[in-house]
Amino acid sequence: MTLRYSLCALALMISGVHAKDYQASELAHRLAQQNILIDTHIDVPYRLKEQWDDVSKATKSGDFDYPRAVKGGLNAPFMSIYIPANLEFEGKGKSYQLANQLIDGMEALAFRAPDKFAIAYSTKDIYVHFKQKKMSIAMGMENGSPIEGELKNLKHFFDRGVRYITLAHSQSNHISDSSYDIRRKWKGLSPFGKKLVTEMNKIGMLIDVSHISDAAFYQTMEISKVPVIASHSSLRKYTPGFERNMDDKMLKALKKNGGVIQINFGSSFVTASSRSWYDVRNKAQKAAQQSGNTPTDFAAAYRAKNPFPFATLEQVLDHIDHVVKLIGIDHVGIGSDYDGVGDSLPIGLKDVSTYPNLVQGLLDRNYTQGQIKKILGGNTLRVWRQAEEYARQF
Repeated sequence: MTLRYSLCALALMISGVHAKDYQASELAHRLAQQNILIDTHIDVPYRLKEQWDDVSKATKSGDFDYPRAVKGGLNAPFMSIYIPANLEFEGKGKSYQLANQLIDGMEALAFRAPDKFAIAYSTKDIYVHFKQKKMSIAMGMENGSPIEGELKNLKHFFDRGVRYITLAHSQSNHISDSSYDIRRKWKGLSPFGKKLVTEMNKIGMLIDVSHISDAAFYQTMEISKVPVIASHSSLRKYTPGFERNMDDKMLKALKKNGGVIQINFGSSFVTASSRSWYDVRNKAQKAAQQSGNTPTDFAAAYRAKNPFPFATLEQVLDHIDHVVKLIGIDHVGIGSDYDGVGDSLPIGLKDVSTYPNLVQGLLDRNYTQGQIKKILGGNTLRVWRQAEEYARQF
């Protein structure tokens, strides 16, 4: 989760590329509309906590609202039950409280607009809602902090509709080390985390390996009996040294597991230049703070003088291409991180109305309609269905 800035248009002008340059064909729009399109990570719940808006109608802010989602063909977003990774929340009851409040918000959205939304508890629900022309609201929990060391809480959140858990976020928690946290407290998963992975399998809760450390990833691969997902990760090949993304060795392990990586659209996940821009800005901010010359809004002031290098749709497609070439078409999907990465979205993929641009790019790269259907949602439905089937034996 990051702050949103409003200099997108300026950056587009500087880059010489405008959103209107992306014109999806009738076929691309039809494929987006006629297939189940699942995006496994959209941060609407926390966005509405920060500033409430009625996303059942058109909104002036944010990356998601119902009219734009319908235009883009999105019919099954996983709404992220995001819990900040800090000591204020970890292990003090506040994570549990916030998670329940965010789930309440999604239930309220479906209650207020039953002609538009319905909560999806299963893969069967996804198909039923699709036939009813309703948008499924599935939920994933970003950061396992609300489990708070109690397996009963896992069952509680499953019963409330959460269908995947990202084991950690930007700091290590009681379950797992984080890829962002240099303190590797557990050297992977904690003892409780290893037990939790097994219990998640038994209950039918998908395991999300985004955000966790490499060691935690491989330990999860050893323990999990069902395919996992990386709900919003991209590739380290294009962002060297960025552990939050996955490298080729991890992708091969994911294939062996049968899992799926859902590609994150955020520019800093897609290109090294966008990643390094943040590093340089952060150093400049630290220096300004030390000199006592920090503007009221340093980030906006810095960005005005140093335009952000937005990634492009083509560069997002490069990530998809690499996954397909390395481990096959059955292991890649969409995890945009809309409403979660601020004003860093690629040119051509600025909000939920733009999925047809992605489809057009796949068509232009000679993907078949059957392959595109797998990327849009088929692969995610497969791993979710496998988790459901495994859990039935318990």
